[in-house]
Amino acid sequence: MKKTLALGMAAAMTATLLAGCGGSSSSAASSAAASTAESTASSTAAASTAESTGSYTDYSAGFPENVTIQIPVYDRGFENWNPTDNYYTRWIQSEFGDKYNVTVKYVAIARSNEVQDFNQMIAAGNAPTIIFHYDMPAAVNYWSEGAEQPIDLDEVAYYAPTYWDNMKDTIETYGKLDGENAFIFAERDPIYYNWVTLIRKDWLDQVGLDVPTSNEELKTAMQAFKDAGLGVENAPLITKSFTYFYNWIPEGTSDDELAQYLDLNVAPFTWTATKNYLQDMNEKYNAGIVDPEFYLTTDDTLAKGKFVSGQCATYSFYMSSGTDVFSSLLANDPNAEVAVMGSTASGTVADGFTAHYYEYPSYGMIMGINANATAEERAATYMFLDWMSQPDNLKYLQYGEEGKTYNVVDGINVYNTDYTGDDKLSNNNNKDYWCLVQEVQHYGDEAADLQANKTTLAPAGYDWVVQDAYDLQKKGESGGIITPIFSKAVQATTEYSADLNSLWQEAYVDCVTCSPDEFESKYEEYCQEYLDAGYQEILDEKASLIADGNVLVVK
Repeated sequence: MKKTLALGMAAAMTATLLAGCGGSSSSAASSAAASTAESTASSTAAASTAESTGSYTDYSAGFPENVTIQIPVYDRGFENWNPTDNYYTRWIQSEFGDKYNVTVKYVAIARSNEVQDFNQMIAAGNAPTIIFHYDMPAAVNYWSEGAEQPIDLDEVAYYAPTYWDNMKDTIETYGKLDGENAFIFAERDPIYYNWVTLIRKDWLDQVGLDVPTSNEELKTAMQAFKDAGLGVENAPLITKSFTYFYNWIPEGTSDDELAQYLDLNVAPFTWTATKNYLQDMNEKYNAGIVDPEFYLTTDDTLAKGKFVSGQCATYSFYMSSGTDVFSSLLANDPNAEVAVMGSTASGTVADGFTAHYYEYPSYGMIMGINANATAEERAATYMFLDWMSQPDNLKYLQYGEEGKTYNVVDGINVYNTDYTGDDKLSNNNNKDYWCLVQEVQHYGDEAADLQANKTTLAPAGYDWVVQDAYDLQKKGESGGIITPIFSKAVQATTEYSADLNSLWQEAYVDCVTCSPDEFESKYEEYCQEYLDAGYQEILDEKASLIADGNVLVVK
């Protein structure tokens, strides 16, 4: 049975919009885990009288019969890393699972193919206990398909009091769908300077140019690189998380228009901002200053490969201390140098436009509970989230053991990136485990967070990259846009998004690679085809919801 979204706090908006083109651990960690587990049990018992309005079974001494919970974890293809069976998954089982007679089974989800992976498991009836996604539209789709069950918030508070205290406000603000509690969340205190665009500084020096600070200067630099026989702009194929157009949103765009077109899961092909983006890409492609085979660059590994090999001059990626982009580049060219050209807020916006960017709401991972999960599985899942929310447990997952995987320097936890023991952290510092409760590590102070992130996000010797990205982001931080959240599910999005995404890839590549004199006609033809393929129904449904006030606009 399909369900619809209702956040219960819709902003009053009235407008009619027209559619169209436009293992084992250290004894210290073990004892800490035991003490926090005991404190969790005590807190849970207290919550039974203070918080619960229902009748819940006390499992603080463990479940009488073994309970298995299946927890999704991203598989990012890290070399020599098994995301479902490693030191830390075994530590979790030892410290949490064995104590409570719970089997914690991790289920790998391909990061680059997560929606398909989840949909296949949902269809087969073997989806994990938690079904998650970072983007609200995709999360709503899982709910609308009947894959998840309503959540009893008193049950969450009873079994996960620490987690609940941390997330209560966010859950109550964003988690309701059609009057039912559908989602719980991870905390997000976002940073934006972890997304970095690098450019070859040695090449800029060679052609006598500075780091570009506008789209026009970027084109000039790429043309100079091309003329000198160097690499050109990297532009990986866009297949999801549609934010490509943010720098091309016209000034003065209304909240209504943003609500209608902003959607991470469906490209707004017919919107003016998309046309602006495609036209710019078409000019670059025909000038030979963008990767001529950009459409074959289908993942980050390929994009990085083109950068470190010298085929491309730029590379955009999420920084982490485990990244090998700098060492790989120097291995291929010992004289290579890089500079930071952009962060989440772009450093190369076209004249007349603003460096807009996707601004996050107060939640990170969006989590629903499998419709087939039993009461015992729900309880074990909430207890797991609460256990992970205990500071000592969370810290161990994020940093490992002091003196081995990290050291404390001036109050900041500094990763030992040369450490190779069995308890070595994953390439993204175990993020794919602790993301269930926290999206970004933080100290609660911006200056301390920046200092910490210079080590968390950068290999030794590259802390300046983080500083430069931070400076660029601060300069453009006012350009953030939080996507308006509809208070009812946009059913047409669920119905047509897969077909539209396939058509998007065809249309966008064709519009970029066609000759300049063909661009207008091709774009108009694809606009009509896109509308006919279901986008018109999406726009109409959104317009109706906006007119009825079923949208939450967050500033």
